[in-house]
Amino acid sequence: MTSAPETTIDRPGSAEPAKAGAVVLDGITKHYGEQLAVDDLSLTIEPGEFISLLGPSGCGKTTTLRMIAGFEHPDAGDIFISGRSVLGTPPFKRDVNTVFQAYALFPHMSVAENIAYGMQQRRTPKSEVRERVTAALDLVQMRRFADRKPTQLSGGQQQRIALARALVNRPSVLLLDEPLGALDRQLREEMQLELKLLQSRLGITFVFVTHDQGEALSMSDRIAIMREGRIEQLADADTVYARPSSAYVAAFVGQQNFFRGTLTGGDAVASPHVVVRSATPLAGSGNAEAAVRPENVRVAAAPADASTATDTNSVRGELIGVSHLGETMQYLVRLGEDQSLIARRPTPEAPNLRVGDAVVCTWSPEHVLLFPADDAAADGGYIAPPTE
Repeated sequence: MTSAPETTIDRPGSAEPAKAGAVVLDGITKHYGEQLAVDDLSLTIEPGEFISLLGPSGCGKTTTLRMIAGFEHPDAGDIFISGRSVLGTPPFKRDVNTVFQAYALFPHMSVAENIAYGMQQRRTPKSEVRERVTAALDLVQMRRFADRKPTQLSGGQQQRIALARALVNRPSVLLLDEPLGALDRQLREEMQLELKLLQSRLGITFVFVTHDQGEALSMSDRIAIMREGRIEQLADADTVYARPSSAYVAAFVGQQNFFRGTLTGGDAVASPHVVVRSATPLAGSGNAEAAVRPENVRVAAAPADASTATDTNSVRGELIGVSHLGETMQYLVRLGEDQSLIARRPTPEAPNLRVGDAVVCTWSPEHVLLFPADDAAADGGYIAPPTE
């Protein structure tokens, strides 16, 4: 693949070169009436990057994508695609295409006709249309379905056709708004792999919107975790999972066991059930919360003569649930009237425990994250409700 020619970002005071597929969001803000949907958001997306906008409903991720596409217009700020401001540029004149969760295929048209429709509206020569439709079908391995109607296809096949229709115009940027949300779990996981392989092969920029952390972690070069119209953390998958910047990110990306209490000595949180110590101190004082991922919690039968008192990073409880998750076993442990804890162990080394057993759970300080108290953590990972 030949490299794209460099252009110049035509914003005041900038002579920065930009390649096709670069996207720059410069302080964009969007209101819907009195509701602030996107709040002074800035983001630079590199050419050929696969970036995910991840967050719960209402965090602003879809609004951001729609502003890049041109379906919404920012109240403030600017958007640059391939080095040029696109403010006021209609969607069909932007160097992007969008794939939605609802694939919006024309039911009365064949697969080939659906893919060709956009080029026909642009009066592309028929010979070129045929050539590009065939190439797009080959790209998604759907040539043999060219004459079928969308209603004769499965959900995964329709998703491939929607991708082919978006890619046939050869955009520098492909925008994907939860395109896998309508698929069942197994097919969704298969399409995650296919999407990443397709993006790697094409080398174009993918901007992917999802609320599914697994999708973002498995496919993205970088993930932008969004919260109330802003980016809470922007980093690669390993970083947002292992070194989240806040309790909100820690809770949203993967599951966590949170222990809320008072910060003591800068490196421990004293909760009602256990003193949770971390290898990484936290500056400040007052209320704080410690987070431990389930896969870092060891669980074993409690010795019959053990004291009921808790120790640092060690807590006794009652096993109230055991779940077989395939590669792992999951244990739900009640610590008291107001908190439970999840532990996960690889199935080959999982202890043989039964519901009702007294157990002890332990973890290493290296696996403990400390954060200032943040009620928003409840929006994401596992904070067990009171048990009856």
